[in-house]
Amino acid sequence: MENNTVNYRAAFEKAVDTVRDEGRYRIFRDIRRKAGAFPRATWFKDDNTEQDITVWCSNDYLGMGQNPCVVEAVKSAVDAAGTGSGGTRNISGTTRYHVQLERELASLHQKDAALVLTSGYVANEATLGVMSKILPGLIILSDEMNHASMISGIQRARCEKKIFRHNDLADLEAKLKEIPADQPKLIAFESVYSMDADIAPIKEICDLADKYGALTYIDEVHAVGMYGPQGGGVAEERGLMDRIDIIQGTLAKAYGMVGGYIAADAVIIDAVRSMASGFIFTTSIPPSTAAGALRSVKVLKQTPEKREQHQERANALKARLRAGGYDFIDGETHIVPLMVRDPLKCQAISDRLIENYGIYAQPINYPTVPRGTERLRFTPSPFHSDLMMEELMAALDVVWAEFGLSREKVA
Repeated sequence: MENNTVNYRAAFEKAVDTVRDEGRYRIFRDIRRKAGAFPRATWFKDDNTEQDITVWCSNDYLGMGQNPCVVEAVKSAVDAAGTGSGGTRNISGTTRYHVQLERELASLHQKDAALVLTSGYVANEATLGVMSKILPGLIILSDEMNHASMISGIQRARCEKKIFRHNDLADLEAKLKEIPADQPKLIAFESVYSMDADIAPIKEICDLADKYGALTYIDEVHAVGMYGPQGGGVAEERGLMDRIDIIQGTLAKAYGMVGGYIAADAVIIDAVRSMASGFIFTTSIPPSTAAGALRSVKVLKQTPEKREQHQERANALKARLRAGGYDFIDGETHIVPLMVRDPLKCQAISDRLIENYGIYAQPINYPTVPRGTERLRFTPSPFHSDLMMEELMAALDVVWAEFGLSREKVA
């Protein structure tokens, strides 16, 4: 990796050292989840040492990745169809499982059609990235807190963009006013913002879209399966799905599988599947994954009590943190960010919790969140018991004191 003119290795080492020095080097925890015992898992500290842990940071919000019905659907599909799909969707990779899953997702969101892609990231990047090809002269208006895949898709679109302040309707309208009425425009935003645990003013954004003739694109990855009578997301919960042009979701969080999707009018889906390279040139998800996701969507459609249990558990953790005087974002969602505000301490606290108490909470540092807002992001599930919460609070009391962290909430 070296020659007479360029020391390539040194460049890579410097890049990693910079990340380490800033306290944002990411450590991969080597874990194995325990089927039937969610959120319990085994942590492999090294090749010779194992430790039982409780996972507090999983995106498998409802434990559907271990739901017996979902597991059986995956196993049955493997027995029937084997493992991989065998190709892209256009070349032998569209199986019966994919077709049925897309129909179910379209029904979930009350849209004409849906399109499954390999991940939520790819769904955003491919869909947003192709919009300017379909709509020449397009301007995309993007919430400043949109996550990386949306930003990447907007960059890929290579069209003009305007960033509006987070959930700021006045700023959004001011920017819409600047755009000629006959110029294509699209408002891209999320429903649940996972790092700050807040929710977009969806109705008001739709009102502005109607007023100024804009398309709406909502990312519901942290909400599908979690909100609404059938798990259709916040837009379903608020009766607004018909006002959203493109709904994007994931199969990798509440549904416990992997993959992403969009749901929209049939002609929108047809255009995206025909023109988006991130869809066209990628091998489709395995039939077994599609089968498991299909079962998971159907189960969560019919079991609103799972969502009720989940909200109860999230509120139970918030109540404990509130009583303890901790600095956390007391939002209206199921996500509970506990603020540390220092990258080195955030990583050190995470290390201490897992090593001394068997509690796995991943540190969230820059660039996922702005510098100075580092946090531990807790995602309580219906399976986190009162005992688990008591163990967590006891550990936090000790660790917070050890690291000299204040219990006072920062404004």
